[in-house]
Amino acid sequence: MTQKTRLDQPLKPGAVIGIIGGGQLGRMLASAAARLGFATVVLDPDPACPAAQLASRVIIGSYGDTAALAELAKACDVISYEFENVPIEPVSRIAGLRPVYPPVQALEVSQDRVVEKAFLNGIGIATAPWRAVDDAQELAHARLDLGGDCILKTRRFGYDGKGQMTLDAADERDDGFEALGSVAAILEKKIPFEREISVVAARDLQGTIRCFDPAENVHRAGILHTSTVPASISAQTADQAADIAGRILTQLDYTGVIGVEFFVSGDGALLVNEIAPRVHNSGHWTEAAVTVSQFEQHIRAIAGLPLGSTQRHSDCVMQNLIGDDVLQTDALLQQSDLMLTLYGKAEVRAGRKMGHFTVVHPRPNH
Repeated sequence: MTQKTRLDQPLKPGAVIGIIGGGQLGRMLASAAARLGFATVVLDPDPACPAAQLASRVIIGSYGDTAALAELAKACDVISYEFENVPIEPVSRIAGLRPVYPPVQALEVSQDRVVEKAFLNGIGIATAPWRAVDDAQELAHARLDLGGDCILKTRRFGYDGKGQMTLDAADERDDGFEALGSVAAILEKKIPFEREISVVAARDLQGTIRCFDPAENVHRAGILHTSTVPASISAQTADQAADIAGRILTQLDYTGVIGVEFFVSGDGALLVNEIAPRVHNSGHWTEAAVTVSQFEQHIRAIAGLPLGSTQRHSDCVMQNLIGDDVLQTDALLQQSDLMLTLYGKAEVRAGRKMGHFTVVHPRPNH
């Protein structure tokens, strides 16, 4: 699917940017837009969503509400989204009224893990071996075909470790498909790797691509815990990761910021784990260690403005505040080399991202 409506000239201060989704990413995008003189209108079903505290206006409605989306399109000059699980069809309709960036094609690819893997493999990018699974019998055959330990994931709507389970080679259980809800799934071979990294990259309307330095990521219970920059990888591996991210952006005729997650093997070989067509949790460190953060970079791209530098002035470690971790706020603020970002969520729940902080160490000669 190609973009129906494109921005024909850069937005001027005072223009309005629409954001589908009012979570913490929408909140940080609204903040970045305000710094550049843009107003923001957010569509979210929750009037008390995190972005409501910073956006110029909130339209209350579900992400697939055609009337609410039409109202958003009427109010805005360009539209973006803060997460990938927004309904394709209604968003495609408003793409005929206002430019939508990243393009709807990126949503189509990223919403379904089978489509995503097929897309990546089709443009010559390596992933873990995988098989589509639509029933229990197909799962049994796929396990025999792939061999070894595998991970069974729902094709859609999985995030932060949800919607997946590990199937050990020695485990003869045959109820994995039912345990995952008997929904369309994908089986991926579990690959030994040394570390996980991600690249956050941006592409503007003219096709210029800029990548931030790769971050080395550590997950706990399926949720990102820390992102460390620089990652413990060679310059060659870093360049290869940036090249892969650029190929994905170009193939999708992408505008905006994307997150690309990789597994790194012992010899430095890269396998793409998944892509996220939006600003990314593992890029939050850019707020503190780069002049132009991933959030401002995204706003620049979708507004038709020049991309900013991705040069890093500091080494850093970003850590998420999950659930009760947010109670550390007072102690964290005692550290002078730390940047704290809270998401404005009133209710603390286990597994809920409440904020993050980044500890910075300036690089020599920067």
